[in-house]
Amino acid sequence: MMDWLDKNILVTGGAGFIGSHLVDFLVDKRAKVTVIDNLKDGRMENLSNVIDKVSFEKGDVRDGQKVNEIIDTNEIEIVFHLAANANVPYSVEHPRYDFETNAVGSLNVLESCRDNQVEKMIYASSAAVYGEPKYTPMDENHPLKPISPYGASKLAGEKLGFAYHRTYGLSFVSMRIFNTYGPRQRRYVMYDLLRKLRENQDHLEVLGTGDQTRDYCYVLDTANAFLLAAEKEEAVGQAFNVAGGNSVTIRELAEIIVRILELGGTTEIQYTGESWKGDIVKLVADISKIKRLGFEPQTGLEEGISKLKNWFEKAERC
Repeated sequence: MMDWLDKNILVTGGAGFIGSHLVDFLVDKRAKVTVIDNLKDGRMENLSNVIDKVSFEKGDVRDGQKVNEIIDTNEIEIVFHLAANANVPYSVEHPRYDFETNAVGSLNVLESCRDNQVEKMIYASSAAVYGEPKYTPMDENHPLKPISPYGASKLAGEKLGFAYHRTYGLSFVSMRIFNTYGPRQRRYVMYDLLRKLRENQDHLEVLGTGDQTRDYCYVLDTANAFLLAAEKEEAVGQAFNVAGGNSVTIRELAEIIVRILELGGTTEIQYTGESWKGDIVKLVADISKIKRLGFEPQTGLEEGISKLKNWFEKAERC
């Protein structure tokens, strides 16, 4: 088990949804944490519990000089690279920004790791690298054929990381995140459904047919998976699926949320029939590989949604 005490850690995108929970864990382990975030999607309030215990730098991973200065000045030993455009529709509308952030930004981080002899880099990849499934559940050997600019840019960052591992000896691990949810997530399907139901409890419009299938993982479980990947030497040079290991359709998800909100069965759910470009219909993960590292999701879907609901209600009052 790694001794995190006084370890110099950089979390890119550390004010974001997953990144801020990871920062919480690292601070709790008494690591010396530096966060870089451009605050486009991240929020300072996500770091409110630890802001006096971390070093925060407002910056963009597209700025290679800034990234290098941060890694050099803080004598960074391990990098958790989560800074990204993580929005598929936005990548369809702005493919150049998406590629510059996800692919070129990752190149900047990798170059800084190489220049400053960083020990290890844990990369936040995505299930979008797989594209439409040839089989389910998808394991890490599934063909990589992304259908969106986002999936392509995340795959480019992952491939670069493994190239740096083979060429320069940088310890690199890629975490292919499926669907993570929980407190501090202010977009995507669960947040959108909660927001719509707050505005109108009688009618809920859901994008798509309702048959889209996803594999959800509670955010604290995802953050723990990143720590595990950093701690286990056998993870180096590998890619891992990060998911809950249980699939659910959007139709089932909507019904669960309505039930948890205790709306009395009066909500009419309507499906639009069409989704956005680049939306993969079925994303179901085989997580047996990361389980062999010791990963085991701790929070079930209904328990996690209840926690998300409680956070949502508090956040919306503020």
